[in-house]
Amino acid sequence: MAFDPASLKYDARGLIPCIAQDHDSNEVLMMAWMNAAAVAQTLATGRVTYWSRSREAFWVKGESSGHVQHLVELRVDCDRDCLLVRVHQHGPACHTNRRSCFYTVVRDGAEVIVMEPMAGGDS
Repeated sequence: MAFDPASLKYDARGLIPCIAQDHDSNEVLMMAWMNAAAVAQTLATGRVTYWSRSREAFWVKGESSGHVQHLVELRVDCDRDCLLVRVHQHGPACHTNRRSCFYTVVRDGAEVIVMEPMAGGDS
């Protein structure tokens, strides 16, 4: 059966959440949004492409920073309303220069930063 990005369940703005996970370590790197065209472009190019809600434009991960996400595998959840991209991540995934956007842990009611920024520029 051929995959059709239009078969996914998008929200009212035509977007679907997409979680990026490192293929080798299984670390969750980030969450961003895609539309059907971003899904199709990601599959066609192998470079993970998101939809920027603030700029209302495509955002090819690493286009300006070089912190590229190369697609290894795209997975669709059981409800078809969320995506998981397994990637080879080059450099930090987070715009704060951390490997992952999930660097804050809530412990005993307090926020604790558990990951320091990497050297380099924005992702």
